Amino acid sequence: MIAVNKAKISKEAVNEWYESWEQLQQKIHIAHDARDSSVQQLMQRAIEQFEHFIVTSSESSTAFSETAPYEMMPINGMERLSFVKMRPGQYAAYRQLDELYKETKKRCARLRL
Repeated sequence: MIAVNKAKISKEAVNEWYESWEQLQQKIHIAHDARDSSVQQLMQRAIEQFEHFIVTSSESSTAFSETAPYEMMPINGMERLSFVKMRPGQYAAYRQLDELYKETKKRCARLRL
């Protein structure tokens, strides 16, 4: 298991990462409501941001791997992320990514203790 680097999941760092998601989330939600094709690009940015946070907050600084077990990843996180990556334009994928962000934020709080 790739352990989390507790120094990199400070409350401030996690809040900054999550605020960035919330801004992107609003754009994605508006794009879905308007049935705008830009939703896929926005989702791709959100996926990359999620993966980047997982990697930079871990002890290993290698590229993100879907086969590596990250301590910070929520339960069934890899399977859920794979679903999101296969269908980035679907509303269900957006909702799943939102849940991954929320659960990862909570997990960071638990791991800081």
